[in-house]
Amino acid sequence: MPLVRIDVNVGRSPEQICAIADAIHDAIVAEYGIPRRDRFQIITEHHPRQIIAEDAGLGFERSTDVVMIQIFTQAGRTDAAKQALYAEIAQRLDDVGVRGNELFLGYMENGPQDWSFGYGRAQYLTGELSVPDVLPVQAGAPSGETH
Repeated sequence: MPLVRIDVNVGRSPEQICAIADAIHDAIVAEYGIPRRDRFQIITEHHPRQIIAEDAGLGFERSTDVVMIQIFTQAGRTDAAKQALYAEIAQRLDDVGVRGNELFLGYMENGPQDWSFGYGRAQYLTGELSVPDVLPVQAGAPSGETH
């Protein structure tokens, strides 16, 4: 159920963008054990100079190939689970050509009252949806369609 925003600069092919989106989703499925079709992503391409990602004091440089990710999800996962997710995302993105220094990720938590999946109702509060268990689950969810 995470909502994932992916921001990139223009210049990548549709196949590259799809590979980035798939890699991020596959990492979340693997680390958090969510259902494969529980996929909510917003991918935005920006013109030059609309993404600014400079050094945060770590001493490495980024290029225009930066990928900025925001993950909005239910609160409750451990710091260790979050760090495992970050590492898995970095590895899977590296596999599709996004280097670690080009990755910037922000992780925001919220509660069941903060989600509406349609019709102006908070389905977790109304009981239309069960509040997901946010504790890490063993990986191995069945494969399904990709982006």
